[in-house]
Amino acid sequence: MVFSSIVFLYYFLPVTLALYFVCPYHYKNSILLLCSLVFYAWGEPRNIFVMGASVCLGYGFGLLVEKYRGKRAGKIFCAVSAGISLSFLLYFKYADFLLVNLHALTGVPVTLLHAALPVGISFYTFQMISYTVDVYRGGAAQKNPVHLALYITMFPQLIAGPIVRYSDIEKQLAARQHSWQLAAAGIRRFVLGLAKKVLLADQLGELCAVFRDSQEKSVLFYWMYAVSCTFYIYYDFSGYSDMAVGLGRIFGFHLPKNFDRPFLSASMTEFWRRWHISLGSWFRDYVYIPLGGNRMGWYRQIRNIFAVWILTGLWHGAEWNFVIWGLYFAVLLTLEKTGWMKKLLEKNRILARMYFLFLILISFVIFHAQDAGQAVRDLGGLFGAGGIAGISEEAAYYLKSYAVVLLLAAAGAVVPWHIWNGGCRKAEGWCRNQVKEFSLDMRHGEERESRWGLAGRRIYGGVEPLVVLGLLAVITAYLVNGSFQAFLYFRF
Repeated sequence: MVFSSIVFLYYFLPVTLALYFVCPYHYKNSILLLCSLVFYAWGEPRNIFVMGASVCLGYGFGLLVEKYRGKRAGKIFCAVSAGISLSFLLYFKYADFLLVNLHALTGVPVTLLHAALPVGISFYTFQMISYTVDVYRGGAAQKNPVHLALYITMFPQLIAGPIVRYSDIEKQLAARQHSWQLAAAGIRRFVLGLAKKVLLADQLGELCAVFRDSQEKSVLFYWMYAVSCTFYIYYDFSGYSDMAVGLGRIFGFHLPKNFDRPFLSASMTEFWRRWHISLGSWFRDYVYIPLGGNRMGWYRQIRNIFAVWILTGLWHGAEWNFVIWGLYFAVLLTLEKTGWMKKLLEKNRILARMYFLFLILISFVIFHAQDAGQAVRDLGGLFGAGGIAGISEEAAYYLKSYAVVLLLAAAGAVVPWHIWNGGCRKAEGWCRNQVKEFSLDMRHGEERESRWGLAGRRIYGGVEPLVVLGLLAVITAYLVNGSFQAFLYFRF
């Protein structure tokens, strides 16, 4: 089941909300856990046992790590727990990749496992590892199994993140507030994310598919593909993250922000502070810093950067193009840490922006390829390799057909999407101030123009829900029409 589907929007979600808000507070976590398990089992009921095993083992090891913390046994239990979690990921996601490469290197015949990848396993595996490690570092183990299970399985962020630290929502699992204001903010954020996914990402995904099927590729078409796949990945993933944060807010949870206008960056270093924030901070805190970070000299720092980025690439997929993608960023980030490169980017902001935009498009072409061979061919096509034409009639046709979508995507990539929520809060605050001024003026027998504050409040209160409902109606029309694509990040 996915968020951008009729089944989720008009069946699963209403039933879940009704059960959640009708039941007594003491049972809300249990209801949300049950609904999350139904959500996860909807498409792949067999894989729920993998996640269940991960939760049970994490719960038991968390208690053991806390009990023996500070002793050698505690360290062993922590390592074993992380190893078991990673073994699930290794088996389902990387076993065939390793076997294929073993055969290529040695010629030894192998039998591929063809294990179906459980949806979201990369995300909940990292959450479980962070929980156990945090307990080893001094955090309290969760004694309530329902709370820990809900932390791992909570459906708003189960499939594609953000990667939530246990410490971020530990108190919220035990006690949290619910209000109409939180629910309204959550609905706004959810519908905004849904619009990003259905109205932008899915349309850009169609253009990427058209490019792949084309027999008349040109340099222009390759660059159109580079731009469209970049925005496609951004709106697909950031849209899901917005929906996850919005749903969490409805249920009283404050999930972390995962994107912060990454295309406003002027360097790769800045980009990775703004893009997939939860993944970057996870690798920083659980890999880079434990390896020594930048505290052990320049050469060790370079080693640590390359280790982190090779793992980051592999985390995204078991293909060599992801390894190349990780190495690509490792090289660029290492260069940006050198004195001359850092000064150059800081002094020349226009050059820095051109540098960033060009290289980030290259990175997404590598990322979106099916394998390393396709990545190489696509990169060659950007620069006219093989004598392809600069412009083709087909490329010109699709450029005109998708011009509006591409322009909206470009505008949305630099305009702060939280302006809707921020604007709503400012408008509401302005209205409240105007009403307050109006009340004070009335006490002195003066109505003046502050009476417009009361009218503004009434207009705002009536228009905002209509805008949200109108946007939801347009999205629903697209979904009913069959304009739907699965979330790209499901494959990770």
